[in-house]
Amino acid sequence: MLKAGIVGLPNVGKSTLFNALSNNETAEAANYPFCTIEPNTAMVIVPDSRLKELQQIVNGQRTVPAVIEFVDIAGLVKGASQGEGLGNKFLTNIKETDLIVHVVRCFDDPNVIHVSGKIDPIDDINLINTELAISDLDIVERGRERIAKRLRSGDKEAIEVDAVFEKILAFLQEGQPAKAANLNEEEKFAIKSYGLITLKDVIYAANVAEIDIAKDSNPYVDKVREFAEKEGCGLVMICANAEAQLIGLEDEEKDEFLKELGVKEMGLKKLIRETYRLLGLQTYFTAGEKEVRAWTINIGDKAPRAASKIHTDFERGFIKAEVIAYNDFVQCKGRVSARSSGKARDEGKEYVVQDGDVIEFKFNV
Repeated sequence: MLKAGIVGLPNVGKSTLFNALSNNETAEAANYPFCTIEPNTAMVIVPDSRLKELQQIVNGQRTVPAVIEFVDIAGLVKGASQGEGLGNKFLTNIKETDLIVHVVRCFDDPNVIHVSGKIDPIDDINLINTELAISDLDIVERGRERIAKRLRSGDKEAIEVDAVFEKILAFLQEGQPAKAANLNEEEKFAIKSYGLITLKDVIYAANVAEIDIAKDSNPYVDKVREFAEKEGCGLVMICANAEAQLIGLEDEEKDEFLKELGVKEMGLKKLIRETYRLLGLQTYFTAGEKEVRAWTINIGDKAPRAASKIHTDFERGFIKAEVIAYNDFVQCKGRVSARSSGKARDEGKEYVVQDGDVIEFKFNV
């Protein structure tokens, strides 16, 4: 299961956002630093209206959506890379995630304490990014020490690793992320076991006040957007407090609340979709009377790999896949009509699965 870690300075709204994501109030949210100590986790549904459409067509008994695991991680402070605050614990927890959701405070409120005593989202971002870069710098320097002997003996793997370390070292020394070195896939793979944090993709979640929800931005968000564009990161504007107010509400009550705020969709759904996109994920479906399910795969996965998500035997004994594009499945009102209309096709092991494909696998073990 892929994980997205929610990080940020203390009191920026991380735990409030987590509660909204998980649709409950399990993560304590309070107006003091280090409210979150142990990371909270939640399986969060990826919004996808296609599931309901497929269920209605096949008269499925239930639907099973795609999910992403979100982890609410303790707030980080200056000096975390040297163990300040909950630094060591924070860095350990964040290494275990696949993507970082960096919550940035973009609202004024004298009643909510800011650890730096002022609201400056770029300073906040730079503080955390610097601490993460320092942590990665330490990993790289210690890594080079460990492979030094192998390097002198001409070990091929050590030479490859050291070359990548050399490439990212200058960036880390300047407090920049390792991903600024624009490593290719082979280079990333060479140092994958070292778990560098600053190689992870980042989404900046600009946390705004309720009065700004219906707007496209505010002066703080403008700064974060500019920063994110330069870094090549994602950005989503959210209001954690407003999102948390939706917890436990019925659909009609939620619709009324959104109407009052002047928005059609809250930022939370956008954040989940952006997380899914940045992780390089897509969805295919299986649709039968017992169950309609969304399966999460990597973009570019071939049919046997996609089949393995159901069961490893499906990949091992893969014969073929009957594939119907989602739009064709809906237009034909199901598999039978799609077959008779020539919209269903048999694909082999080299077929690259497309987002929305409705698939039935044939296998033999």
